[in-house]
Amino acid sequence: MAISEDFKRELKRRINIADIIGQYVTLKKSGRGLMGKCPFHGDDTPSFSVSPELGVYHCFGCNESGDTIRFVEQMEHLDYMEAIRWLAQKAGLNVPENDGDNRSYRLRQRIFEANREAARFYVQQLYTPEGKEALDYLTKRHLLPKTITHFGLGYSPKSRFELVNHLKNKGFSGTELIQANLANESQWGGKPYDRFSDRIMFPIIDLQRRVLGFGGRIMSDLKPKYLNTAETPVFNKSENLYALQFAKNKANGQLILVEGYMDVIALHQAGFENAVATLGTAMTKEQAVIISRHCTEVVICYDADEAGQRATARAIGILRPLGLNIRILTVPNGKDPDEFIKSHGEQGPARFRMLLNKSGNDVDYRLNKLRSSYQLDITQQRVDFLTEACQLIATLDNSIERDIYTSRLAEELSVDKPAIKQQVEKYLHIRQRKNDRQAQRTIQRSLTVPPLPLGTAQDGYHLRTANTEEALIALLIGNPDVAVTILPTLSPDLFVTSFHKMLCEMLQKRAAQGYDFAISDMSDTLSEQEVSRLAKILSTHPYEEDPASAAKEYISVLQEEAERLSPQKAASADDDTLLKEMRKLRSKKQ
Repeated sequence: MAISEDFKRELKRRINIADIIGQYVTLKKSGRGLMGKCPFHGDDTPSFSVSPELGVYHCFGCNESGDTIRFVEQMEHLDYMEAIRWLAQKAGLNVPENDGDNRSYRLRQRIFEANREAARFYVQQLYTPEGKEALDYLTKRHLLPKTITHFGLGYSPKSRFELVNHLKNKGFSGTELIQANLANESQWGGKPYDRFSDRIMFPIIDLQRRVLGFGGRIMSDLKPKYLNTAETPVFNKSENLYALQFAKNKANGQLILVEGYMDVIALHQAGFENAVATLGTAMTKEQAVIISRHCTEVVICYDADEAGQRATARAIGILRPLGLNIRILTVPNGKDPDEFIKSHGEQGPARFRMLLNKSGNDVDYRLNKLRSSYQLDITQQRVDFLTEACQLIATLDNSIERDIYTSRLAEELSVDKPAIKQQVEKYLHIRQRKNDRQAQRTIQRSLTVPPLPLGTAQDGYHLRTANTEEALIALLIGNPDVAVTILPTLSPDLFVTSFHKMLCEMLQKRAAQGYDFAISDMSDTLSEQEVSRLAKILSTHPYEEDPASAAKEYISVLQEEAERLSPQKAASADDDTLLKEMRKLRSKKQ
C-alpha cells in the first residue's frame, strides 16, 4: 500500500525516533546523538547510536540499522504497514486506506481475526456438556474460575469439523483456516478439518493482545501431550513467550522462566505474575533478547529431569551474554512448580517464595552440578574437578566475580589460591585469544567483501569513490537546504556504486517534486536491506560544519576519480589490491 507524502510528513512531525526507541532502550546524550545498549544483541557497553536529527539508528556492534519504522517492525514483530499503523496510533493519526495491493497485510489481519474467533469458540465449548471433562480437569488442577477466564482457556471438541464449520459461518475460507494452522488440509481432497481435537486450549497472545496461535493439551495418555500451532504468517514460537503480555507489567526487574503453560498459570494464580514460558521449545536467542528488554534478572525454574537440566544449561549460555543476572531455582523431589505449590496446599505460595529467595546464581548452580560428578576424596578426581571449575570461572567477564569463586574453591578444597588463579588466567588467555581470532576473521570478511550485495560487479573496487559517495549522500539528506541547490546539476553518472547512484536519482526526483529527504519518507520505496544500508550511511558519516563547501569538495573528488579510473582499470583490480586499499583507508580513519 502506498502511503501519501503528506501523511508521512505529518507522522514524522509527530513521532520522534528517540521517544520510540527510548521505550525499549535507555539512551544517553553523546555528541549530537544518543547512545544506549543495543536491544538486538548482547551488548556490554553502549554501541547503539540514535540520531533524532536524521531519524535513524545504527549499532556499531551488530550492524543493525534502520529508521523508526524498521525499529518498530523488529521490536514488535510487525510488517511494514502494521508498523505504520502502530506509529500512527501513537501519534493519534488515522492511516489513509486505498485499494492498492496489500495482500500480505490483509492475510495477517484475517489470521488474527480467525484466531480471535477460534479463541472465543474454544472458551464457549469449555462450558458445554461436551467440554465438561476439560473443565473438570482444570478444576482438579486447582485452577480457579477467574484464572481460567484470565488466561482464556478453552476446549476443542472431539469432532474434527466443528471449528471449521463455525469459522466458515463467520465468513472465513478453508484456505484462510489452513494458513492460520487452525485446520489441516485433507490428504484425500476433502474439506479442511480441525487441527486440534479433544484438547484443552491455551491461546498464545502477544503484547498487542492479539491471538497468535494455540497450544492444545490432551487429557488422555495419547501422544503428543501438547500440540502447538505451527509457524504461520503471524506466529513463530521461537520469537514469543507465553504470558509475557501479563508478566511484563509485573516483572519489576525480574522474570521467572518455566517450561510449560500449566506452570505459568499455577504461578500467576499463586501470586507470581512475572512467570513466562518458552512455548514448548528450548530457549532461543530471539526469546532471550525479548526477555532482556523486560527485566534485568531471570530465575530459571525448569524441571529437574535430564531434559530440564539440558534446557537450563542452554538457557544460561544464551542469557548470560546479554548481561542479565541469572538465578536457578530447583524444586525439591523433582517436582515442577505447579506440583510443588499444590502439594503444600495453602502454604504452597509461601513455600515457593522461600525457594525463590534462596535460589542461587547460575555460577553456583553450574559448580554444584559439576561437583556432583566427582568424588572429591579421590585425588585425581579432585584435580579433574578443579580443572573444569577453572575453565568455568574463566568464562566470567567480571574480574571480581572470578576472584570470589577462585577464593571459594581454594578454601573449599584446601588448595593455594595462587595455583587456582594461575589456572583460571591460563584458560582466560586461551578464551581471549579465541575471541581475538574470531574478531580478526570478522574484520577480514568485512574488508574483503562489500557490506551488502546491492551493487554491480564494479562495486567495491572504487573505494575512495564509494566512501566519498556515502559522505555526499549523508550530507545531502542531512542538509536539504544545500541539497536543493546541488542536486539539479549533480550527475548520477559520477556514482560508480549502483546503490549510491540509485539514491542520488531518488533524491533528485524528490527534490524536483518538493518532497522531504528523511529516511522514513523513502522507506516504503526501499527494501529492508536498502533501508538498513542507508541508515548505516547516515549514522557513520560525521556532520559537516560547512556542508556547502564539503559538498563541493566531495563532488570534486568524484569528478577526479571518474577521470582517473576507467571501467577497464576498475575491472582489472584484483582482490589483493582491494584488500590493501581497504586497509589503507581503514588505518587513515583510525
